[in-house]
Amino acid sequence: MRFPGRSPNISSVATYAIGDVQGCFTTFQRLLERIRFRDGRDRIWLTGDLVNRGPRSLEMLRWARAAGPAVTTVLGNHDLHLLSRAEGIEPAKPGDTLDEILSARDRGPLLEWLRSRPLLHREGKHVLVHAGLLPQWRIDDAAALAAGIEAELRGAFHQRFLERLKLVKNGSWESRMSAARRRALAASILTRIRTCASDGRLCGRFSGPPEDAPAGCRPWFTRRRRRRREPAIVFGHWSALGLKLTPGLIGLDTGCVWGGTLTAIRLEDRKTFSEPMAD
Repeated sequence: MRFPGRSPNISSVATYAIGDVQGCFTTFQRLLERIRFRDGRDRIWLTGDLVNRGPRSLEMLRWARAAGPAVTTVLGNHDLHLLSRAEGIEPAKPGDTLDEILSARDRGPLLEWLRSRPLLHREGKHVLVHAGLLPQWRIDDAAALAAGIEAELRGAFHQRFLERLKLVKNGSWESRMSAARRRALAASILTRIRTCASDGRLCGRFSGPPEDAPAGCRPWFTRRRRRRREPAIVFGHWSALGLKLTPGLIGLDTGCVWGGTLTAIRLEDRKTFSEPMAD
């Protein structure tokens, strides 16, 4: 696998975080050319939702698996939907473009690889998640919850977890929840949160811009009290929010699959790159 090179006088490793691809593989390849990604040296962080809605989900999944350690991706809600569909737990939804994956000759290895991806990746000054964090969670709390979910998804009884996830997609975060419910609700939060109420309850299916949020609902990051020296949270999932850059936040879903752009940011200097939808 080869990528276009870059000027030889640039020797440091670069890490590029890229927003939700959702099967827009042609656009993704053009973005790699735009950032002049160097195979074997630079790294890619993907905010999840590699698949669905776009036309080339199978190719995107194959590319990410073949890329090896150069690519770090977290699971998004569409990725979990694919895993649930593969187990017969969730039915097809309007707009799904997953059938090509589900009928592929290499379906098994692809889904096993996807199932082994993390829900949270913490490294240096950044934390990578698909959607966001519950306001009352510390980073350590979120990382511990993610690790528990990952262990279930990678285990022999992962179907049971996906069945619970289907049933537990909303609710308030309570101290007396069972461990199983806690992990299922945490997975829903990590992959679906946009706005939430003061008790941490997700605000239903709302996906519009922050100013149109239902009464009592606010973006998760406006309710969150950040602690000094906390890492910046890199996330996607919310295309109506668009590019969001503050000292503690990097929101990267710029709606490629809806006719927008696919956006990358070089984490070392926060330089951004955008590629218009081409698929």
